[in-house]
Amino acid sequence: MKEINKRDKNTAERPEFPKRAVITAGMPYGNKELHFGHIGGVFVHADTFARFLRDRIGEENVIFVSGTDCYGSPILESYRKLVESGEKVGTIRDYVRKNHLSQKETLDNYEISLNLYGASALDRAGEIHQEMSNEVFNILYEKGYLKQMSSPQFYDPDFNVFLNGRQVVGRCPIDGCTSDKGYADECSLGHQYMPEELINPKSTLSGKTPELRDVTNWYFSLEDCMDILKERVDYLRENTNTRKYIVNTIDEFLKKPCIYVQKKLIDDLDEFSAALPKHSLENEEKKTSYTFIFDNLEERDQARKIMNEREIRFRTGKTLVPFRLSGNIEWGLTVPEKEGLDNLTFWVWPESLWAPISFTKTYLESIGKDGESWKEWWNSEDAKVYQFIGEDNIYFYGIAEMGIFAALMNETKDKPDMAHMNLPHLIANRHVLFMNKKASSSSDIKPPMAHDLLQYYTPEQLRIHFLSLGLSTKSGSFQPQIYLPEEERSGMDDVLKEGNLLTNVYNRLVRSCFYTAQKYYDTKIPVGEISESILEESREAILTYERHMYNHEFHSITYVLDSYIRNMNKYWVNNIKVAETNHDDAMRKQILIDSFHAVKTAAVLFHPIAPTGCEMVREYLNVSSKLWDWENIFAPIYDIMEDADHHELKYLEPKVDFFKKHESQFN
Repeated sequence: MKEINKRDKNTAERPEFPKRAVITAGMPYGNKELHFGHIGGVFVHADTFARFLRDRIGEENVIFVSGTDCYGSPILESYRKLVESGEKVGTIRDYVRKNHLSQKETLDNYEISLNLYGASALDRAGEIHQEMSNEVFNILYEKGYLKQMSSPQFYDPDFNVFLNGRQVVGRCPIDGCTSDKGYADECSLGHQYMPEELINPKSTLSGKTPELRDVTNWYFSLEDCMDILKERVDYLRENTNTRKYIVNTIDEFLKKPCIYVQKKLIDDLDEFSAALPKHSLENEEKKTSYTFIFDNLEERDQARKIMNEREIRFRTGKTLVPFRLSGNIEWGLTVPEKEGLDNLTFWVWPESLWAPISFTKTYLESIGKDGESWKEWWNSEDAKVYQFIGEDNIYFYGIAEMGIFAALMNETKDKPDMAHMNLPHLIANRHVLFMNKKASSSSDIKPPMAHDLLQYYTPEQLRIHFLSLGLSTKSGSFQPQIYLPEEERSGMDDVLKEGNLLTNVYNRLVRSCFYTAQKYYDTKIPVGEISESILEESREAILTYERHMYNHEFHSITYVLDSYIRNMNKYWVNNIKVAETNHDDAMRKQILIDSFHAVKTAAVLFHPIAPTGCEMVREYLNVSSKLWDWENIFAPIYDIMEDADHHELKYLEPKVDFFKKHESQFN
């Protein structure tokens, strides 16, 4: 080990990991089971990193939390439809709990190793989340970041009700948006706008154009955080490994308010410009639209009114708009009463942003820690928070959350606790497509439910396949042949290609080593020096893997493992034949010494991805969980044996697999 480190020119350049870490994953809505996108797009990646960190910095130094997002208009609308159809679903709380338990069971079946999968409305997690929501609201209020705004809300006179966010469908007003659905104040791609900007709104209740009636709510002054967010983006770009497209997506919103109008709609540009509030004009010859740029939202909104009066169509540009904190639907967390505004509930998006803190507190309380211990994880300089999300949610987690958390960090005499909060490090994955098309539970292409996939594939096959899709840089298509018509199936199922590395190549190498040790060496690993070439290739694989894990480049990790395992397998196959043919025991011993080092190294590297199979390898190696400790990553396996000369492996019966295929794959 010491000799390796002396030669290791890259030792000083190895990435540094925090002493403690919180990992969070996106919160699925409580109106559905998990589909493959929840698992393959977020949870597998988050779990792989959480498991790696447990090995890398110690299990006791990692907390992995997530939970069901219990509130919000999608849940309320789904529940309403079920009740109207006559289904017996109980109360809305019963409905959410049933879905929460289903989600948790699916996550368990995929071996997602959450310390806590809570629910924002249920049990102790729900109670702590209400307390945290009150605390956040009160701090923001005391610091002057909240304001009352009377803004239009959609109202359906046929049903005599205000409509929740998902009961209104139209077209997103943000220029360049490709969303197929715009709701009351956000589209399916996460763009934010004011309700009156939605194009061609229709009520899902009556099918008619709803009215707009003013409703007073609390808003967070996100636009006041423009400078803070710009500084943060510059810092992320220059000093962190945050994915470039995340930084660029955030940066797109950090611009002055603007309006786009097609040139053909304006007859007299000078007259039209003179009628608008103070602005600057971009008039590029190649573009078909004028861009009117304003200093603030108030001036932009005045311009919007003028354009509406003149019946001129326009689209608005991305910018920071007031972020709504409250609403008036009954099913939600209670907002503290201030300035006579009562009977309000939190809008779901804000409270879901700080839910990971609530879940951290809930978990720590469940293991006997006091109510202040969460600060050791969220406030300490030697700790870090990693937040795994889908790209549609960058606005909420990268902009709204960043603004709210930055506001909380402005220390006050009576509320210093939030002053050193760690802003989460975002890992946003691109879309997981289904058969090369975007799939979501709200689209026409219905994705497979996550639990259904387990009828055809093992969790380990699916886990490594989802990691291989390369979602850090591009959308990846999930194309399981089992869902294709038989006449369209050809070649190997894409899902099985990466899984084959486990079920075939690595599995074969492990079995070969064990059977050879049993046949010739009394079920013991021969003790000796590992070949220099094997040490070097193993070392290079470890260091490359570690760099990719640090950068959350999971598809690159699968490439590293594929190359390393196949090379080690070739080394075994090509050399053991020679040793057996020549009855060369010395050569056989050396091959076995080298190959068991590869088995040990690969087990550690595969452990975050295929935990069950790797634990079985450890069990048959008959060593302790020290195997997973990265303090021992370069060392030979003898270093974690009490007595290497007499250490016996667990006997491996014939035809036993460490990494199994699904039973359906043998038909």
